[in-house]
Amino acid sequence: MRYIIIGAGAVGGAVGARLAGAGHEVVLVARGAQYTALRERGLRFLAPDGEHTHRLPVVDGPWALGELRTDDVLVLAVKTQDSEAALDTWGPAPVRGGATAAEQLPLVCAQNGVESQRLALRRFRHVYGVCVWLPATFVEPGVVSAAGTPLTGILHLGRYPHGTDDTARRIAADLEKARFEAPVVPDVTRWQYAKLLSNLANAVEAVSGPLTGQEAESLYARVRAEGESVLEAAGVPYASGAEQKEVRGDKVRLVPLAGAQRGGGSSWQSLTRGTGTIEADYLNGEIVLLGRLHGVPTPLNELLQRLATTFARERRAPGSLSVADLVRLADEAVADAAG
Repeated sequence: MRYIIIGAGAVGGAVGARLAGAGHEVVLVARGAQYTALRERGLRFLAPDGEHTHRLPVVDGPWALGELRTDDVLVLAVKTQDSEAALDTWGPAPVRGGATAAEQLPLVCAQNGVESQRLALRRFRHVYGVCVWLPATFVEPGVVSAAGTPLTGILHLGRYPHGTDDTARRIAADLEKARFEAPVVPDVTRWQYAKLLSNLANAVEAVSGPLTGQEAESLYARVRAEGESVLEAAGVPYASGAEQKEVRGDKVRLVPLAGAQRGGGSSWQSLTRGTGTIEADYLNGEIVLLGRLHGVPTPLNELLQRLATTFARERRAPGSLSVADLVRLADEAVADAAG
């Protein structure tokens, strides 16, 4: 199978680099400065086993490939706010033999949150979800790092909305030859919602910096508790902390990488790159949406969603709001909701 990585950023770049390093055929899809850097210098991938430069085909859309092949796998790795545009672009792309990508090819959503696969299922017949646990960084065009060892990440994979099949197992086998663990599960959203609860911290980290102190950790505990209450009210199952710990074990230890400082997660990286957008609408915003649907107040997640999107829109520096000020705003939001 040929893997077409739509969005060669942190997750897409790391998955593409590892698949290419394991001998698989990979095409990277990028835009802007990343597209230029990848075409001119290749993908520079930093990992505990060394620095690798992959000179891979790089395109900015399906038109650059002509007809897609029947053995192509589309890996959607853009941020969720960019999914609609990517799906609109790749869905109608012709596949050799007369079908379109939306009709024939598997689309693998390797993204945070749960919304992209919902969007994809409106267009694509064969949609697969991935619970992405892959600590990776992309802040400089052409350079992606992943600090996990001995595995680069753990990627639960399954059909969406549920089930498994031979395609999922073939993709998982390729990933497992490329330094990932890729459990094939019939209930992938159960793992994704568990990951989403941890991703509620992304907005805290983006606006106030890494969660290194007790004050920030306590705030995240309150935000997560709000999320758990919403999922319970909505009847949404999610993998427990004990299950996640058992699966992860010590398989993805983070180690320092020369020349690749890990400052923060995906939302922090978006603010660092000054992209103008952020994924908070589909992380904290998923909790807000479910809370409104099921009558559960979500003042903390509403606050974080609003702050993160404002920071992105105004291109504020990550971590520029003190934790003390964020806690004060959180307390005010909770008081307003209660009274």
